[in-house]
Amino acid sequence: MRRVFGVLLFLGLVALFLVVFPRWKQRPGYFGRERRAELTTLFISLKLNEGDLIFHTSQSAQSRAIQLATHSPYSHCGMLFRQGGEWQVLEAVQPVGVTPMEKWITRGKGGHFVVKRLRDAEQVLTPAALRRLKRAGQQYRGKNYDLYFGWSDERIYCSELLWKMYQQATGREIGKLQHLRDFDLSHPAVQAKMRERYGRRLPLDERVISPVQMLESPELVTVVER
Repeated sequence: MRRVFGVLLFLGLVALFLVVFPRWKQRPGYFGRERRAELTTLFISLKLNEGDLIFHTSQSAQSRAIQLATHSPYSHCGMLFRQGGEWQVLEAVQPVGVTPMEKWITRGKGGHFVVKRLRDAEQVLTPAALRRLKRAGQQYRGKNYDLYFGWSDERIYCSELLWKMYQQATGREIGKLQHLRDFDLSHPAVQAKMRERYGRRLPLDERVISPVQMLESPELVTVVER
């Protein structure tokens, strides 16, 4: 029995090596963070479902201001879909598009991320609902990123994209909408970013949905945290 188990374990490791190693060879110097992110994606792939939401700490120029204003380290989010047999993240960057999951993980601070799922996804996210969700996302593909966090569909930011997709496809509102005035705007870094974006006329009554409002929504449950 031990010999059979040993053979099966060896064959499993060989199979894993054959899956991962060719992809290492295609990327010169492929070590460190990228290697860990690709292995992480491989190991958790069976836990993921299409329509899951993924959150991390962005390392973009505006990330610190978002963290300070929302009192949360989570400043960026996207939605998971399978494409070409690989996990991809639909996200609002410049422009709205898809990113391979391992690359998305690498972009986050420390490679840390959280995957969340609609609490009753098995009942709500039927094949028809997933098709609606994908169609809802498709209409935003190629749109410019919204640096001003407005609520119109002309431009769009990360959490706005996910909120609107779920609302349109399922009628569910994930996270409570707020107004810009509801955030903590007292820190100098936040005030500097606000002046840079808006000048002296702050749109304090603009509707906003933040990544942390979605992350902490009771509509979601945690699937993976790494």
